[in-house]
Amino acid sequence: MDFLKLKSGSDVRGVAIGDNASLTSDVARSLGLAFAKWLSGKTGKPESGLSISLGRDSRLSGESLLRAAAEGIFIGGAKPVSLGMCTTPAMFMSTITEGFDFDGAIMITASHHPFDRNGLKFFTKDGGVENEDIETLLKMASEYSLAAQPDMVLSQSAFLPVYCAHLKTRILKGLDTDVAKPLLGLHVVVDAGNGAGGFYADFLEELGAWVEGSQFLEPDGRFPNHIPNPENPDAMESISKAVIAAGADLGVIFDADCDRAAIVDEKGRPINRNRLIALISAVLLDAKSGGTIVTDSVTSSGLTEFINAWGGVHFRYKRGYRNVIDEAVRLNADGIDCPLAIETSGHAALRENYFLDDGMYLVTVLLSEAMKRKQAGQSLCDLIFDLREPVEALELRLNILTEDFKKTGHEAINRVLDAASHDPALDIATDSREGVRIYFDLDGKHQSGWYMMRLSVHDPVLPINVESDVAGGCKLMLASLKNALEGMSGIDFTPIDKACK
Repeated sequence: MDFLKLKSGSDVRGVAIGDNASLTSDVARSLGLAFAKWLSGKTGKPESGLSISLGRDSRLSGESLLRAAAEGIFIGGAKPVSLGMCTTPAMFMSTITEGFDFDGAIMITASHHPFDRNGLKFFTKDGGVENEDIETLLKMASEYSLAAQPDMVLSQSAFLPVYCAHLKTRILKGLDTDVAKPLLGLHVVVDAGNGAGGFYADFLEELGAWVEGSQFLEPDGRFPNHIPNPENPDAMESISKAVIAAGADLGVIFDADCDRAAIVDEKGRPINRNRLIALISAVLLDAKSGGTIVTDSVTSSGLTEFINAWGGVHFRYKRGYRNVIDEAVRLNADGIDCPLAIETSGHAALRENYFLDDGMYLVTVLLSEAMKRKQAGQSLCDLIFDLREPVEALELRLNILTEDFKKTGHEAINRVLDAASHDPALDIATDSREGVRIYFDLDGKHQSGWYMMRLSVHDPVLPINVESDVAGGCKLMLASLKNALEGMSGIDFTPIDKACK
């Protein structure tokens, strides 16, 4: 098989269940060996001097893939240690926490993807491995053919209690207290989506929070209740109903491996995407104004106004959580105060937490603030009462039909830029760091609408985001976009045609 087809950005992903499975135990075993050898080269340690932790989410294929990856590590001469059911952020933490201090870590997860998928995420003490490293690991793994190791005794270790202690420290610090029950009086509904994060409800309860109404805490790799995804409408509707039914102060929801999260306020209103970015920005900028907030490219104009009003600077960058995080790290290295990197998907990385994309840490910071504000008779989401949100918002994907899809995509972007540059009624965004973003003055209101078109990194697709502060504005802007691309072949404009009906 072609191992490189398993590459998904900085992760490995594939079908892990069924006759057409591509991510098999044999593949995982080869990747375990490849990682041990690669890590030896990176650290300068011999394989026999390496220890590597492994964890998994609740997926049905998780145990067998974890065992196989451990066997590969074992064959390579390194020591594998299973942390069992865990979260992706905790796996990185296991490489830098005193008393554990693993040389590397592997998390078996496919995030929010269907139950028959799975994947591997790799970590060193410097963080997640880069895109090019994944390609190297897959090429190395393709050269191995390894037998199972039924006699291998896999060491076990419990790390989640240590990770929870890390979260507790943040709550105590945020509330400036050392009491045993710092969250006493706060009612939180937890929805783990039957993923790995169900333990968070117990964690909150131990700190005094009331968690009545929490749901889907039991790990179940079939995900029978809803997709564990903070961007999924059904998942968000489910927790919204649970929060309202329980009369809770707020709800929190995780994806399967807990590197992404969202919340729901006391009225059941989803706080994700731009709202979530605004909320955590307000919390961090309230502590120290003037900071730069790095987001992905599709965030709204209202969010920019909000961050500016809180004394911050909004820095849009390329989509992809690793892109956003790496840019925030670079800005800090250049002396720019940047406390947060966050993508609309819910990936959030705080400087105070090693710039690790950790949904559970994000939620913990917000719960600390929620408790503080409840003690003052206020609501957490009062912080974003003045966030301006669009009247209309659409996200479309135009399929590119040509073989050289990148050439076609760049041609489309250049056509839009050329058309906008010759139209005095349009403004080309000066802070676009991918694709093109065009502002419109709708109904005489300055920059009251915009669309952004970019080229997908891996797929033959042109994603388009459109937002309007005026009813009917999205149709007008999409018509303008299609007019700019008039006569261009190799692109399926059906989504635009449907949206403009």
